[in-house]
Amino acid sequence: MSTSWQIGILIALALLAANLPFANQSILLVGPSRSTKSLAIRLAELVLLYFVVGAVGLALENHGGQIAPQGWEFYAITGTMFVTLAFPGFVYRYLMHRQH
Repeated sequence: MSTSWQIGILIALALLAANLPFANQSILLVGPSRSTKSLAIRLAELVLLYFVVGAVGLALENHGGQIAPQGWEFYAITGTMFVTLAFPGFVYRYLMHRQH
């Protein structure tokens, strides 16, 4: 698999994982279904999924060759990118007014 395919798959996985906490009511997609899930639980899931996607990215980088050293700037940028990717799910869950 080429590097460009790996990057594309990682971005698609990040987009899916970032919106997953806002798309369902169960905890981590396998936990018990709740009638309402609080924003704090959704944000905790978001942080956990950020680290899962990061681990997948680290595994892909390790498979491709030597792992480049990352400083705090890398984690600040990837964290803000992950939160930005979660924006559609947040808007769908909290900002869209549904007609009843």
